[in-house]
Amino acid sequence: MSEHAHDNHTGPIKTPKQLWWTAFFAFVVPVFLIIGLVFYVTKADKPQVGAVNPELATAQRIQKVGTVELRDANRPLAAGADVYKAQCAACHEAGLVGAPKHGDKAAWAPRIAQGYDTLVNSALKGKGAMGAQGGGAFRDIEIARAVAYLANQGGANFTEPAAPAAESK
Repeated sequence: MSEHAHDNHTGPIKTPKQLWWTAFFAFVVPVFLIIGLVFYVTKADKPQVGAVNPELATAQRIQKVGTVELRDANRPLAAGADVYKAQCAACHEAGLVGAPKHGDKAAWAPRIAQGYDTLVNSALKGKGAMGAQGGGAFRDIEIARAVAYLANQGGANFTEPAAPAAESK
């Protein structure tokens, strides 16, 4: 077998010194580069949490996970037109994402044909791009009043639901 054939089967490392330098550059140098990059990234001064307002920072760190929102259960029911202006007008005035426009009889006709209860159910649970309105800022009966108002502007003849009778004990 010739020496030329033997050289083709050996690697570039011929001596222990070459092996040592190869190991050093392959393993040790990258570790030091990573440590150097970590120090470079983390050396910048960062403001301490709560340095500006320590009381606010403490309150935010120890705040409870849940919150309770109290509402006046005895407030008078809002009219359908008021609920529409506050909750529904943002999309229904401009006809955004497929919402039937306020007063557009052609767009409202197939929806009105489905019935008042179906429209109220769609408003409370959400339909298409419209999110659920139930459990929001208004009571379900107020959303139902807004549905009656909006549908009536589109050609329906729904009566606005009245306030429920007070329960006697």
